[in-house]
Amino acid sequence: MQVESGYIVLKEVRFHAFHGVMPQERKVGADFLITLRLGYDLTRAMQSDDVRDTLNYAEVYRVVQVEMEKPSALLEHVAGRVANAILRQFPDVVSIDLELTKQNPPMGAYSKGAGVELHLINDKTQE
Repeated sequence: MQVESGYIVLKEVRFHAFHGVMPQERKVGADFLITLRLGYDLTRAMQSDDVRDTLNYAEVYRVVQVEMEKPSALLEHVAGRVANAILRQFPDVVSIDLELTKQNPPMGAYSKGAGVELHLINDKTQE
């Protein structure tokens, strides 16, 4: 069997954070959801059953948590910081699909959220 691709996924991880352009957003904060799909070679872990042979999602969560704790005006900036931090900490990550959503943003209408999505390729892992 040949693995075409593998991913570690964190779905809709919730954070209360202080991102936003409006002063009240930076003061009272809001709830955010982040979903990550990280391209990673899972072949060794499939055979070994050893966490050292995979991307530990608890460690990924800690990296994301650190970045979410730093206030920013724009979600684009937060998403970029999260992606860069993941690639610094885990250089073997091949790709990142990241969705960052602010729940019920202050835009004059009720919604489930507004946010950004990124699809990034780690050019250092490309041949």
